[in-house]
Amino acid sequence: MGRAGTDEEATGDAPKAFVGRLRPLPAVALGTVSVLLIAVAMAPFGELARSVQALLLLLPVLVFGILGGRAVAVAIAGEAAFAFSFFLPPAGTPLIDISTDLLELVLFAVVAAAMGILITNLVGADRRLLASEGARLEALEKADQQRRTMLRAVSHDLRTPLATIHAAASELGGPIEYDAGTRDELAGLIIDEAERLDRIVRNLLDLSRIEAGALLPDRQTVDLGELVTASVARLDRLMSTVSPTITIEDDLPLVDVDYSQLDQVMTNLLENAVRHSPPGGVVTIDVATEPGRLVVTVDDQGDGIAEPVRDRLFEPFTSATGSKTTGIGLTICKVVVDAHGGTITAGDAPGGGARFTVELPTRAEADGGPQPARTGSG
Repeated sequence: MGRAGTDEEATGDAPKAFVGRLRPLPAVALGTVSVLLIAVAMAPFGELARSVQALLLLLPVLVFGILGGRAVAVAIAGEAAFAFSFFLPPAGTPLIDISTDLLELVLFAVVAAAMGILITNLVGADRRLLASEGARLEALEKADQQRRTMLRAVSHDLRTPLATIHAAASELGGPIEYDAGTRDELAGLIIDEAERLDRIVRNLLDLSRIEAGALLPDRQTVDLGELVTASVARLDRLMSTVSPTITIEDDLPLVDVDYSQLDQVMTNLLENAVRHSPPGGVVTIDVATEPGRLVVTVDDQGDGIAEPVRDRLFEPFTSATGSKTTGIGLTICKVVVDAHGGTITAGDAPGGGARFTVELPTRAEADGGPQPARTGSG
């Protein structure tokens, strides 16, 4: 399609004012017709100065160069030069006076082509600038919308545990003397909600590290079965409303992972399962091996994954049920698992509810080969 096609592709979704761009062939055809019409219209007026004739013939070069591109401008400039020489008085040949008319013809052709190309370049630059501005404004608007969404979601997620902590602390510090059991219950409630706040803040910090490109794994050799068991034990208060069932296959191969990051993945998946399970429901955690990888599944007995959000479940601020939460826990899970060369998927659990499946390469299959073991628990 020539340069005109390239310009058109480069502009992308340019502002609507420029959607009238012509393809090269129609632009050349219209430009040719315009040159002929102008030449025919001026032919009877032999007294017109050659400069006036030249300026009038420049009009289709500029107009259709803008509409069709630089190649069109050059083509119509040649046609205008031909009309300037052969059809306008003195008609018939450019060689009436070789020292004057031929030079005049060459200058006209060069000036016409140069002006057409110059104007076309300027208009193309304006198109690209407007397209770039439009893309920038769209990105800013999207970022602002995401910021508003995050503020609403974060305020919703933070308000609930803060309100609970305030209420329980007020009761403990109030004039009523509670028995030891009630005090322990209120204190436990404060601890639970404080831990929940800690998980929310940790997710938010991890999200900022993701956006900065700083959430990189610090790998060490880990027994994934032990990691999962430790994560469930650490969240025993959170999981007090459900019945966790853990199945871990014997003799699991080791994996090279960032312990704290994988622990965060399990924390987010378990919290998600508890939040969506009914009181007394069962949360099933299974760790098994398949050729070259370990597979961790977490099933809940909730309402499952809402159809409208299935395709964007791992995007920030998306909840499995469409509720107003930050929804960044699953986003962090995906980023961490991807960084370890694994995959995370969501689907329906066999007994109803949702199932999240994490697959991680074993040491022999991990990218870059086995990593040296590190001391410490991460």
